[in-house]
Amino acid sequence: MGVNRLLYERLAKPLLFRVDPEKAHHLVIDGMRRAAETPGGLTLLKSLYGTPRDEALSLEVAGMSFPSPVGLAAGLDKNAEAVPGFSSVGFGFMEVGTVTPVSQPGNEQPRLFRLPSDQALINRMGFNNKGAEDMAGRLASLKERPVPIGVNIGKNKITPNEEAHLDYERCIRVLYPYADFFIVNISSPNTPDLRRLQHGDELRTLLSAVRAELKHQAGEGASKPVFVKIAPDLDDGELEETVDAIESSGVSGLIATNTTLSREGLTHRNRGEAGGLSGRPLTGRSTEIVRRVYSQTAGRLPIVGSGGIFTPEDAYAKIRAGASLVEIYTAMIYKGPEINRQLHAGLKRLMQTDGFTHIAQAVGADHR
Repeated sequence: MGVNRLLYERLAKPLLFRVDPEKAHHLVIDGMRRAAETPGGLTLLKSLYGTPRDEALSLEVAGMSFPSPVGLAAGLDKNAEAVPGFSSVGFGFMEVGTVTPVSQPGNEQPRLFRLPSDQALINRMGFNNKGAEDMAGRLASLKERPVPIGVNIGKNKITPNEEAHLDYERCIRVLYPYADFFIVNISSPNTPDLRRLQHGDELRTLLSAVRAELKHQAGEGASKPVFVKIAPDLDDGELEETVDAIESSGVSGLIATNTTLSREGLTHRNRGEAGGLSGRPLTGRSTEIVRRVYSQTAGRLPIVGSGGIFTPEDAYAKIRAGASLVEIYTAMIYKGPEINRQLHAGLKRLMQTDGFTHIAQAVGADHR
């Protein structure tokens, strides 16, 4: 076990896990923010956890350059408060948010639960965030952007579905100058009726409005990429219909998947808590969704694989199933930032074992 991993496993993690999960979350964000504000702090983070750029793992997706295929999923840095810190610990990209047009407190506490025996989390946060204007100010103040930053956008809880497109449009208007790409979140289980936006005419209306707003903001230039994040709980028919609508809308790609409502196979006492489940129990289902989306679209639609990635093998399975990029969240909580070095080294090893010289060659390999 490496020294950095030892520090987290034996020191930081036991301390954090004695604290209420949401308080621990804020401690991590505050620590990352303070590190960036301290002279030499970012240099220290890079030396401890950074990953050197490897051309074999660098790739282009949707017109953007990624130094590695491993990113940080939305939900950890909800308000873009610790972007420099997280950008320094080996991620190839990161999402901030989910952000809504107007700040909102989210659901009542407690709303975040650990399930250590299942290597999982359950959250019912409810898009708690400080609002789009606040995030815009934070992103505007960044001095540099070592990795692409995706802004994950959603609707306010009080906004009815028939007006949801107005919330997504407003987020884009406010944040367009500061995002490298956008993610349309229509799959969180913690905002009432949000998942209904994944289906039929509601989805087509929303994505049409999003695309129109992006084009308007871009003016004469090419509009910034936008991905759509879907749920793992869609049945086969729903998934096919949703993917058809997403592909035909002209968006840049798809993220598979968000958290699940399933509780199958859980053992921890917190399994009965309401909310979205993330972590190890989602590994297989999210990879299967990636596989089906890639097959349905014949690889035309770039996919970001998300859900239950704890090992290089987990990440590589999603890439071979069709994901161009992958992202983690829960594994950061259980394994610490050293996981990025493990994932990068493991991906390089697995790729070379399969005879590939570049990670892009592994994308969708299971379908060939």
